[in-house]
Amino acid sequence: MSAGLVCNWLVSGELDLPLPGGGDTATRWRRLAALTETDVVAGRLAEAHTDAIAIVTELGGPEPKPDQLWGVWAAEPPDAVVYAHGAGDAITLDGTKAWCSGAGLCSHALITAQLGQMFPQEGSLYVWTQKALGPFWGFFAGFCAWWPGVLVMVATGDAVVTLLQFIFTGGLPKAWEQGLVILAVLWFSAGLALMRLRMTQNYVNWAVVGYGAAIFVIGLSGVLWLIGTGHAATPGMGEISSYKPFVGSTWTIFGLVILALLGIEVPLNMGVEIVHMRSIKRYLFWGSIVVMAAYLWVTLGTMLALDATKSEAATTDILRAVQVGFWDSHALAVIVALVMVWFFVSNTVVYNYSFSRLLFVSGLEKRMPSALGRVNERKVPAAAVLTQTVLSSIFVVAIFNPWVGGNNTQKAYWLFQAGVTVIWCISMVLLFFDIFLVKRAFPALFEEVRSSHPAVLYGCGVVGICASAFGAYVTFRSPWTPLFTVDDWRLWLGILVGVSALAAIAIYSISQFTHRRELPEPSGPTPSPTPVM
Repeated sequence: MSAGLVCNWLVSGELDLPLPGGGDTATRWRRLAALTETDVVAGRLAEAHTDAIAIVTELGGPEPKPDQLWGVWAAEPPDAVVYAHGAGDAITLDGTKAWCSGAGLCSHALITAQLGQMFPQEGSLYVWTQKALGPFWGFFAGFCAWWPGVLVMVATGDAVVTLLQFIFTGGLPKAWEQGLVILAVLWFSAGLALMRLRMTQNYVNWAVVGYGAAIFVIGLSGVLWLIGTGHAATPGMGEISSYKPFVGSTWTIFGLVILALLGIEVPLNMGVEIVHMRSIKRYLFWGSIVVMAAYLWVTLGTMLALDATKSEAATTDILRAVQVGFWDSHALAVIVALVMVWFFVSNTVVYNYSFSRLLFVSGLEKRMPSALGRVNERKVPAAAVLTQTVLSSIFVVAIFNPWVGGNNTQKAYWLFQAGVTVIWCISMVLLFFDIFLVKRAFPALFEEVRSSHPAVLYGCGVVGICASAFGAYVTFRSPWTPLFTVDDWRLWLGILVGVSALAAIAIYSISQFTHRRELPEPSGPTPSPTPVM
């Protein structure tokens, strides 16, 4: 009876209800209630159909045909999981879906599926550590992966200030003026991060194209200097004896390089929005090569055109190299600086929307206030974006205010970049270590999903742990810039990392309080287990 009744409602137009949020939602509810009074089972199927139509319409999907009966199958029990795999423009589903109401009757359905491969139900970088070592270490790994985003947004805003000071000679001399510029960068990035992801990504893509052109010009400036003068500006650059891989200065370069490579994994925070798994592999492989090539090309150009021993330890060194290499063309250096301003502003946007995904997941899992786990009408975690922008702003106000000097721009930039490196490296040590722990805890599942031979995975794990730990060590060991003495560098870097640790403790306490408060209350006394004889 129920099946026939639903089909009659479909044919007669009884299921053509006003869409929710269109001003007539009350009518929609009244008509569903009336249908359910007639037959509860048929009413449930009717509600699922009308919900599916509303969802498809809101997503801008193809308009359902009048003879199609839709269901919504969104149950996610831990023992019944459906996986989604990309195959060209198509998506292949496999697995088991529980509680599919109307499965024998519906012609179409909206189905939820997991894009993860091993621990899909949570879906975040720190899940591996949580599975291997428990909730505290899972939180700690997640914090170490997320907190650098708060710090690095301050650093990119600071870089914009330095570039503007090059463009406008003598501009922004006071700390509070610099702070206002950094705050403007932060909140502009927040505004763009709150837009639809596709729109924001298109904007960022154009900025990356411009930055790529600027990188080419920077390297070319050194080549032109070499052709014009017949020698490099940096003494001993062509002598093998000048390259000493195990001295302190080279170790410092290792810290700088590892910072660039660590940034490669930032977009993986968006993993739940990545459909084609091969895109991740392609991105990691080619992204790492592009970053290293760009880093070496810019370094080569700068050292060819400028004497590295007389470096000002500022971002503007590369602009001076452009000016010198292109026959003292200040105008071209300014153009490159403007492109770099555009890039660093866009980079802040990328950091804002990618790191907000980690905070968003913590809200979904009730580890942080649930408001952080909601999205706005553009499907963006607005509360998470705004929260981390506020945290970055607090650092800016504390450092760039009327009561401090205006000559700390470069010091703050390098210090925050170093702090990001240390904290990021700690998170990488944990995540590489997870390879061994998860294999031990979930051997069958590990074998099912692994894509490489265990020897390759273990080798990568060992190399990753050692490289990340070494990166943290060398960053602390010696300053990245002569603006600091060794003792001052270690002191201020220690303070920054210490403040970050205190923030981790505070946020974990909030996490635990929120998690306990949002757990469901027990419905009654727990029955005593029956002893087995």
